[in-house]
Amino acid sequence: MTPLAWAGLVAAGAFGACLRHVVGGAVTARTGLRFPWGTMAVNVTGSLVLGVITGLALRHAIPDNLRVVLGTGLCGAYTTFSTASVDTAERPGNTAAAGYALGMVAACTAAAAVGLVLAG
Repeated sequence: MTPLAWAGLVAAGAFGACLRHVVGGAVTARTGLRFPWGTMAVNVTGSLVLGVITGLALRHAIPDNLRVVLGTGLCGAYTTFSTASVDTAERPGNTAAAGYALGMVAACTAAAAVGLVLAG
């Protein structure tokens, strides 16, 4: 990667982290703390965007540096597996925890697949 690409990676990561805070906080403010909709929204939308980026890389040959900056930097900092793991552990009872974890994986996988299709 070029020095400019490294700088883009850092900037995209910083932006993605800030965006995660804003989006997750806005969703949580609207839905409350009873269920972690903020984390779900961030991870699903991030998976959708990463699916689009991956589709563009596979089908339209976007430059590797751009794929890394947007995919790893932006989406990597925007999405949050660690918070989803904590949210899962905080679910009351094993059934709720398993349902949340499986629902998160299913929703994110579906969103990534939609992103791949959208990238055509």
